[in-house]
Amino acid sequence: MLVLLLAACGTGAATNTAAPVNTALPSAPTSAASATPAASSAAPTTVVPGTTVVPGVVATRPTGSPTRAATAGVSTPVAASRPQLPVTVKDKDGRAATITDIGRIIVITGDVAEVVWALGLGGNVIATDTSVTYPPEAQRAPKIGYMRTLAAEGLIAARPSVIIGGESAGPPETLEQLRGAGIPVVIVATPSTLAAPAQKIREIGAALGVPGPAETLATQTQSDIDAARALAARATSKPRVMFLNVRGNQVQQISGSGAPAQAIIEAADGIGGGAAAGISGYKSITPEALVAGQPDYYLVFQLGFSSVGGADGLLAIPGVSQTPAGQNRRILAYEDQLLLGLGPRTGAVLRELTLALHPELR
Repeated sequence: MLVLLLAACGTGAATNTAAPVNTALPSAPTSAASATPAASSAAPTTVVPGTTVVPGVVATRPTGSPTRAATAGVSTPVAASRPQLPVTVKDKDGRAATITDIGRIIVITGDVAEVVWALGLGGNVIATDTSVTYPPEAQRAPKIGYMRTLAAEGLIAARPSVIIGGESAGPPETLEQLRGAGIPVVIVATPSTLAAPAQKIREIGAALGVPGPAETLATQTQSDIDAARALAARATSKPRVMFLNVRGNQVQQISGSGAPAQAIIEAADGIGGGAAAGISGYKSITPEALVAGQPDYYLVFQLGFSSVGGADGLLAIPGVSQTPAGQNRRILAYEDQLLLGLGPRTGAVLRELTLALHPELR
């Protein structure tokens, strides 16, 4: 039996190749109005014949607490307030940047973009890199290249008032050229822990002059994460879960300790199969490592799952079918940014993963 959990909102997180560059950047600032993501169902978009579908669950909040859509795959922006500018902040490397205007924002990396939209500032974004896929409005924004291979000339020509991104933005020499051209550049830390969502939200909010809305969103996000972890603490089962990072035949890796998936698996009260097999970071898939990890479930990106031809294609990779997860066809597939973006939707996806891994909690 294949257990397939798909929360489809957007097409996924960054791939390892850049999409064609769209240089048609707007010549004037867009409206600062809040861009509200289109509603998205947590129901799966793909059902493999014979699949048992675990329905999405809406996370509830205590009476009197701030409310927002908590279904996995849906993130409702908080109300944006008048930005408190100018503001001077230090980024992850201690570099100071003074931001005087957020009317023309360029966002690099999908996790940072999701927060910017969730803060109600999507209308100020004039361009993003090709890794940005959520919310749907962000997919439609003009593109300025891939996050790791940015070129300064096009970014400077767009006349941004601020460029903000995560640790994957680069290369470093391009960022230096941008700073040299007088453009404020803020690179926020992106740790691979459950502390990351609230931390990123607060840092991004501070840089864009909206600390109040950022604090509200960070508090809501942390509350969702805490509620999901409390649910996981009630579990009596302890399944092994192995995250497989696959992109067709080009990328086929097992994720282990220190990788972002490990934090999600442990928070859902699972045992990381990659870490149990002695893997740190990422390692190419081998039958020996798979058998050593003995996973009860495979966890994959939705795009990666599709890229290998679905369940049959995944199980055809040598060794994948020789584990309890493979023999029982237990595969959990989630939209890329939702699963490992470590952003405002982390609590919702953590709750869904917890319910998928622990039948006794359903």
